[in-house]
Amino acid sequence: MPPPTPHVAIHYCPRCRWLLRAAWYAQELLSTFDGALGAVSLVPGEAGRFEITVDGQTVWERVADGGFPEAKVLKQRVRDRIEPGRDLGHSDR
Repeated sequence: MPPPTPHVAIHYCPRCRWLLRAAWYAQELLSTFDGALGAVSLVPGEAGRFEITVDGQTVWERVADGGFPEAKVLKQRVRDRIEPGRDLGHSDR
C-alpha cells in the first residue's frame, strides 16, 4: 500500500474576498508539487482568517506571519513539510 500523500488546506475568509488569492496559491502549489500532494482544499472560514496547513499543521497564518506569503516562501514552507530535500530551483534563490 503506498504511503498517504499530504493534504494542503487553504482556509480563507469569503467575506474578505480572498477566494481568488486562495485559488492562486492552490494552483501554484499543485504546479510546483505535481504528484507529491494528495489534495489541496479551499476551505471558506471565519472573518479575517487566512491560514494554510499541511496535514493539519500550520505553515502560514495571516495574522501571526504578517499578511500573505510570497509564493516563494509558501513553496519553501510546504516543501520543508513534505519533501525537505527537494530542490525548488529558482524558488530556493
